[in-house]
Amino acid sequence: MQNNLNSICIVGGGTAGWMAASLLSSSLQGTGIKITVVESPDIAIIGVGESTVPSILEFLRVCRINLKEFVQATSASFKLGIRFEDWLKPGEHYFHPFGRVGQDLHGFEFYQAWLKTCADGHVSRWVDHSPCAIMAENHRFMLRPPQEQNWVLRNTGHALHFDAVLVARYLREFSLARGVERIEATVDNVIVDERQFISALELNNGTTITNDFFVDCTGFKGLLIAEALNVGYEDWTHYLPCNRAIAVQTTNTGEPSPFTTATAREAGWTWKIPLQHRTGNGYVFSGEHCSDEKAIDTLLKAVDGELLIEPRVIPFTTGRRKKVWHNNCLSVGLASGFLEPLESTAIHLVYKVLLRFISHFPDKDFDLRVEQAFNQKINLDYQEVRDFIILHYCTTNRDDTEFWRWCQNMPIPDSLNEKIHLFRERGELEHSYGQFFSQDSWCSILEGMNVRPKKYHPLMDGFDSQGLAKTLRENVQDIYSTVMQMPKHGDFIRQHCAAKKVL
Repeated sequence: MQNNLNSICIVGGGTAGWMAASLLSSSLQGTGIKITVVESPDIAIIGVGESTVPSILEFLRVCRINLKEFVQATSASFKLGIRFEDWLKPGEHYFHPFGRVGQDLHGFEFYQAWLKTCADGHVSRWVDHSPCAIMAENHRFMLRPPQEQNWVLRNTGHALHFDAVLVARYLREFSLARGVERIEATVDNVIVDERQFISALELNNGTTITNDFFVDCTGFKGLLIAEALNVGYEDWTHYLPCNRAIAVQTTNTGEPSPFTTATAREAGWTWKIPLQHRTGNGYVFSGEHCSDEKAIDTLLKAVDGELLIEPRVIPFTTGRRKKVWHNNCLSVGLASGFLEPLESTAIHLVYKVLLRFISHFPDKDFDLRVEQAFNQKINLDYQEVRDFIILHYCTTNRDDTEFWRWCQNMPIPDSLNEKIHLFRERGELEHSYGQFFSQDSWCSILEGMNVRPKKYHPLMDGFDSQGLAKTLRENVQDIYSTVMQMPKHGDFIRQHCAAKKVL
């Protein structure tokens, strides 16, 4: 017999809270489930999650949000990948592109074909075979046409850079139009029953509200999941020692680049995220190796343009909740965990948590096995992102500071150690269904950090060496000629989706 939920309360606004409201109001249309957001006017949005990955476009499609309207409302620019500077060693750089790299050949991964041609003396850059990398190098951009037959355009992909405060504002209006109720108040007390389920919230406006299910979007505080339900936190600082960030906004000094820049520094790395109306900058660093004052000084010397706000210090602990979903409470965003923004995965993990929740959507019986299945999958999602981020550090050749010397000898999870070992032997990477980072992404970081396999797949020797090299050369030419016909990134934005005036 059905025993459906009647109501869901989201506590906290910001990007996570209003993403939850937008996606749930879209997915639950027609069910009669009431959605309420309790948003405090006294708590500021952290607003540093301004760089995304391609899953943001899936989020917009699922919510039926018009891309052009969203880009204009959030002063967004387009992102083709991430440029990493000085990670291998000072003066070196590489690019992690979105989309596909090359074309698979007769069932073999393109990476294996590329390895063979390099071994045979037909050397090309890995990124020469990536449409997005070549687009980024030449500051070109266009949207991929639907049902595109051209393999170059079909292999492109993109994400967005946007203003997180404007995103929260846009999604709030979108959700309210969908029937979501907003209560402007602060939660004074969380009432938990004898089963350790949340039964009600007492608000500072004197009201008490009851709901069947609660979504905790209260940030690092974890008001519901941590303070009320006492769900612990799995600390990953021993793997990822950066525990502080400085954030600052500056005026633009030129056209916005279609990529994020991550530059290695003495005790961490700085980000540069170009929007239409300004640039987001920050320094993620280890407090054990650098003071806040030194970090601010490093960041301010690195930025271009005039400061729009004073630098903000944001402390954090890398890790995740031991249970992202517990009883009748789901934690989303910073309340569920935090992994440094090196690969721009914060908003992706918000979306992934919400997608998995919808897939495992509960009823009032709250079957424990459903909750356990969800948590198991989310734990693997967080672990995958954690390992991918660690990969950038543990493969460095830098030994110029204490921080980078620590990274050269840092502890590595068994899951990552096994992956690197298999790759070093013959360029193979295990990839399971549902994992976010593709084999192309792993290969891009490993190649950028100068990690090459000892040998390629033995069956690649069945291919004609000259014919294979010719195919790859022609593909590189196809990519370049196609890309150079595209408009410049800035011109594309001005012509199709220039931002409305930012207030």
